[in-house]
Amino acid sequence: MRASAKVFWILGVFLLIVAVAYGYVTGSYEPMGVEPAGFPALLAVAGLAIMIAMGLTLAAKKNDVGPSDDLDAEVSQHGGVQGSFSPYSWAPLWTAIGAALCFLGIAAGWWIFAFGVIIGVYGILTWVLEFSVGQHQH
Repeated sequence: MRASAKVFWILGVFLLIVAVAYGYVTGSYEPMGVEPAGFPALLAVAGLAIMIAMGLTLAAKKNDVGPSDDLDAEVSQHGGVQGSFSPYSWAPLWTAIGAALCFLGIAAGWWIFAFGVIIGVYGILTWVLEFSVGQHQH
């Protein structure tokens, strides 16, 4: 975790320097001033990288040294539970179709968005509750 925190600190500081330089260059040489899309986007990405770095740094202080920080660690030490998925589940398909219709609805028409929300909610509820009913009930 410490290595990941260092990577994000370096990335955040680099992006902050690039954002300031980009803002200075566009402010100096563009007739309309600082470019209104790229400069805030670079600042936002730098801020996100710094927030991730702060979170990883705080987590590294609370937790013990993990396998990613140990130079003599094996790959198998970092493995863990990858998740539990029910076989033959249709819920991810319905959720993906709902999300696709929502994005299409934003571009093409709001009535498509409504159908996407309905199908997406059905898919999410099915996915969340699939271990509560049917063949894979616990």
